[in-house]
Amino acid sequence: MMSEATVKSTISVDANAVKKTPAARNDKQLPDIDFDRFKTSRSFAASRKRKDVFMKSLICLAFIIACIPLISVLWTTVANGIKRLNLNFLSYNMSGVVGGSQTPSGGYGGVLHAIIGTLEITLGAMVISVPVGLMCAVYLIEYAARGNKLAKSIGLLVDVMSGIPSIVAGLFAYSMFSLIGGPGTISGFEGSVALSLLMIPTVVKTSEEMLKVVPGDLREASYALGVSKQRTICKIVLRTALPGIVSGVILAIARVIGETAPLLMTAGYATFTNVNLFSGEMTTLPVFVYQEYSKLRANCPPNAGSSCVTTIPMERSWAAALVLIIIVLILNLIGRVVARVFREVRTVSRRTLYIHQ
Repeated sequence: MMSEATVKSTISVDANAVKKTPAARNDKQLPDIDFDRFKTSRSFAASRKRKDVFMKSLICLAFIIACIPLISVLWTTVANGIKRLNLNFLSYNMSGVVGGSQTPSGGYGGVLHAIIGTLEITLGAMVISVPVGLMCAVYLIEYAARGNKLAKSIGLLVDVMSGIPSIVAGLFAYSMFSLIGGPGTISGFEGSVALSLLMIPTVVKTSEEMLKVVPGDLREASYALGVSKQRTICKIVLRTALPGIVSGVILAIARVIGETAPLLMTAGYATFTNVNLFSGEMTTLPVFVYQEYSKLRANCPPNAGSSCVTTIPMERSWAAALVLIIIVLILNLIGRVVARVFREVRTVSRRTLYIHQ
């Protein structure tokens, strides 16, 4: 029989062999890398730092150059429009205003009719374009299979519509309503149809990108719980993408709210207040600015010099442009608030669901 000392020495030798064997194998598998070779030199680090400073300066300079025309336009509009912008200007229309003569109220006319026309025509364009654009985006993302010819055709048409001039949209709306209601048919709704042709591509593209961002795991989890595809899209996909969709709608509104050419031939120009979107001429703020500038050019030809003192139309033009900028800012603020509210509601609902689970 082996003695106890012999057994202990054998066990210790075997244990040391087991410990050393993996180490030896690892030493053979891992190469001996000289990490000092990968250290950057001082000259290379200094060169990278100089390039970084140069690119940062170049980007800041490009940003400043891009802001110069924007600040210049805003400053010029505010400085010239604040002279005429008052309560009288916002609460009266152009009925009975002749040249630069004062009205019985003591003012020189206003843009009440143009503000109402702008809001109604833009709202009508939203009612037409938002459902159509959103359903088109849902079809392209949720229903159309890869390689679907119909989906490719729709995508191509949307891209083409994104580049059509606004005057073409106005001509299309004018021609369509002339065939329906007879030659010379003009209404605010006709202008809404023309603007909706310009809004639909923007709504489709932004909604499509927002629906792509929604994780596929949410859809799969909903399907695993037995929820139908329609309810999954309405209750989960659209709710998740709703803040981005709202931002896209605000972007589409900003795209068309300043259009003039299509509205000149579809909605026309009126000096009175018309609240009926489906009958009669309606005036928008861009059309009002154009008409007032046309009056100034008619009353003050280029060779008139300092003898022309009719500056009231120009002041009204600048004030109307300032009102348009204020409306756009308000709509943008409302869109941001709505998107944030939906985002907070979605976060709270997720936390509540997690707590119940």
